[in-house]
Amino acid sequence: MSIKSFAAKLFAKKIYSDTQKWVQNPVQTQQKVLEMLIAKAAQTNFGKDHHFEGIRSHADFAKHVPVRDYEDLKPYVEKVVKGEENVLWPGKPLYFAKTSGTTSGAKYIPLTKESMPYHIEAARNAILHYIHETGKSEFVDGKMIFLQGSPELEEKNGIKFGRLSGIVAHFVPAYLQRNRMPRWETNCIEDWEQKVDAIVEETYNENMSVISGIPSWVQMYFERLEKKGHKKVGEIFKNFSLFIYGGVNYEPYRAKFENLIGRKVDSIELFPASEGFFAYQDKQNEKGMLLLLNSGIFYEFIKADEFFSEHPKRYTIGEVELGINYVLIISTNAGLWGYNIGDTIQFTSTKPYRVIVSGRIKHYISAFGEHVIGNEVESALKEAMEGTDIRVNEFTVAPQINPEKGLPYHEWFIEFEKEPANMDAFSLAIDKAMRKQNVYYDDLISGNILRTVVITKVGKNGFQEYMKSIGKLGGQNKLPRLSNDRKIADAL
Repeated sequence: MSIKSFAAKLFAKKIYSDTQKWVQNPVQTQQKVLEMLIAKAAQTNFGKDHHFEGIRSHADFAKHVPVRDYEDLKPYVEKVVKGEENVLWPGKPLYFAKTSGTTSGAKYIPLTKESMPYHIEAARNAILHYIHETGKSEFVDGKMIFLQGSPELEEKNGIKFGRLSGIVAHFVPAYLQRNRMPRWETNCIEDWEQKVDAIVEETYNENMSVISGIPSWVQMYFERLEKKGHKKVGEIFKNFSLFIYGGVNYEPYRAKFENLIGRKVDSIELFPASEGFFAYQDKQNEKGMLLLLNSGIFYEFIKADEFFSEHPKRYTIGEVELGINYVLIISTNAGLWGYNIGDTIQFTSTKPYRVIVSGRIKHYISAFGEHVIGNEVESALKEAMEGTDIRVNEFTVAPQINPEKGLPYHEWFIEFEKEPANMDAFSLAIDKAMRKQNVYYDDLISGNILRTVVITKVGKNGFQEYMKSIGKLGGQNKLPRLSNDRKIADAL
């Protein structure tokens, strides 16, 4: 065991111990975070406008601070972008994470000197929890890669901005710099396909032990490695032992990845966003990710089926229940207040609080009142594939309301790596799994309002071509698992 590997184990033990202190006091921890946020921002423009000095409880906070999305918060953000100080948070932000909003055009999410360290620590602590649990630390001696956006930043009124993953690249700890790949110049390549090709060339002969990124884009990297070497990724990188991912559910990709790698490797799931780093997988054999309650973020939760009502109840951490679909609302030390990030989550455990990402509040299918969410379609596909050699590269689901003949249906667009011998049987297996999970969908099938699932095959690289056509190939861009209209479906 190397000195670095030994030191990692010692550090992992300390971080695990530190984490347990707030894990065992979740309600008090969140109350302290709320009090800290209110006190810090009381004299900001936002704090004065929303009577922060009079807030003494969560009930007061909910009364004075409405739930907002980016569009609602935009008047304040625009002042910050123009260079004004003390608007949402004391002083000015360190950076803006620039993202592409669907309704708002470019979105500028502030990152402050208080919030930025938590993005770095959370990613680090996810790996340290893995080391503490498994005892595996030898991978720290190998090379590591994170498929990310360009680290080149622009500047607006004295504040730098770029993609979150590019900003984070500026904060890689010194002890990881020697292990980190690819080179800075390679990371700066904007064209995603050129970038992946360059990364393949740069990493092919290296001792890669950790690979990280959104599964759909890592898959492209793996496919090009296999094409170059005419062998499995696990043979090219004999010490590759840990895959770290976030952004989308890994399960639909798992079978394809294991085939590309040629063996199983451990994985760690992360839940990062420009707005904050919310959770990471802390146990290999437990479902869900540990919700980070001591990271400068105060969480509220609104039941998804009540979200669009006039005055939905805002629950705090001590009030949540298992298995309920909640819209995640955050208030942060970057100056986001009562902010709807758009994700829905479900709790898989309350001791400690672990969550799964169940979908997007805007990404659902309810053309007939079925209320289908992302987690349900992913689970149905996984169940239908179990015990088979079927492999799926990518998929999305949309309603077909006006078919040329017969009843309406849910249309599943699937790009297969290895397709079923019997497509009809596979369709029925997906449909059966959907009906088990969603009583509304089951009622619609039973009542002859909908017919069973229809699968439309997408040609090889069809989804990549679609993402390229809308300027969202690579980086942190993700294909919606489902939508309530046929915009993506018609394009495919």
